[in-house]
Amino acid sequence: MQNTPHLNTKTLVMASLLAALCCVATMVIRIPSPTGGYMNLGDTVVILSAYLLGPAWGAAASGLGSALADLFSGYTAYVPGTLVIKALMAACAAWIYLLMKKRAAALPVAALAAEAIMVAGYWLYDALLAGSLIGAAAGIPSNLVQSALGIAASTVLTLALRRSDAVLREFPHL
Repeated sequence: MQNTPHLNTKTLVMASLLAALCCVATMVIRIPSPTGGYMNLGDTVVILSAYLLGPAWGAAASGLGSALADLFSGYTAYVPGTLVIKALMAACAAWIYLLMKKRAAALPVAALAAEAIMVAGYWLYDALLAGSLIGAAAGIPSNLVQSALGIAASTVLTLALRRSDAVLREFPHL
């Protein structure tokens, strides 16, 4: 694939659209968690962005879109943590997916690894904010529920998208 300005602009636009979708998916359906945060559908788009855009652009779209959702929702203390955690999730999912040769079996494996980063990342970030690893562990159960939803939904959506020749032409990483 050539590295032309057209492809760079197209990739930037696609990444921007997926960042916006990630932000919206995070903000639209919010289920309050007992720890004051909320569960959402954003992880589905984070993982999907990784598969569609690859490690670098997927990480950029996911980190930015998720961080903007925290900013717009009033969770400003979480913006830096979310930016890093969601970017790492996407980069990890994309790399595992590519290393496993884009096989269907790679989808849940890559998503599980990404979600492990999310659960551990927010546990450590909450511990940093609260000053207690034990107290921060209270958020783990709701993050595990969000993880399960993200793994299932991203796997189903990706399998459906992979059946479209038009999608495969637009997103060669898929």
